[in-house]
Amino acid sequence: MTLTTEGPQESAVERARTRWWRRPWVAPLAVVAAAFLAFSVPPYLSLDPAQSRVPAPDFFPPHFVMLSLHVVFGSVAMITCCLQIWPWFRQRHPRAHRMIGRVYVFGGCLPAGLLGLVVGVATPFGPITMVSDVMLALLWLGCTLAGWRMARQRRFVDHRRWMVRSFALTMSIITNRLWGVVFTIMLSGQLDTTFHGDAALLSATVSGLGAWLGWVLPLLVAEWWLERGDAARRRRRATR
Repeated sequence: MTLTTEGPQESAVERARTRWWRRPWVAPLAVVAAAFLAFSVPPYLSLDPAQSRVPAPDFFPPHFVMLSLHVVFGSVAMITCCLQIWPWFRQRHPRAHRMIGRVYVFGGCLPAGLLGLVVGVATPFGPITMVSDVMLALLWLGCTLAGWRMARQRRFVDHRRWMVRSFALTMSIITNRLWGVVFTIMLSGQLDTTFHGDAALLSATVSGLGAWLGWVLPLLVAEWWLERGDAARRRRRATR
């Protein structure tokens, strides 16, 4: 028999450290989110509609105000989300995790999602983008509320699953913008051929492709990650 002087608390700390090093994506994700917000948010804090990166449709004058509020609340969701998925922080500071979780839900996702519905319906980029934006807002609201409800019922396994989906949708705005750049580069050379010189049609096509791929792919990856984890747990139980 081997004796050890390691106490339960030390074992927990050691396991937390191991889990932290097994998740090296947390810090890079926070850096990417901070860089994205530093680039995206300032035009909407200027209170100048001319600096908006989304042209306001003529039929909806409050578009810039609604979009600016959506960006601000969405930024709250992104910042708090980075803390919520940090394993070390969740384990060492559970009370702060719960408090920040409430901010994530009620000060970030819910107002940003509701405003996103309005902005999505009024998008100037056509019906394909509009349907994507509305679907994203509804799924974001639904997954976030489901996760919050599971936590209230102390069903923490289900809470974690729904919040993984919410996290994927929260961060999908980053991939949305990346796809926009990719498709702009790919399709700009076809302006005079495929799009017959219609710049508005090109813009709507790029926006529609980026909008759908921006959130569908991250959500699929989140589902794959959840199923992969469930399969690993089933294999561990089967070998006991």
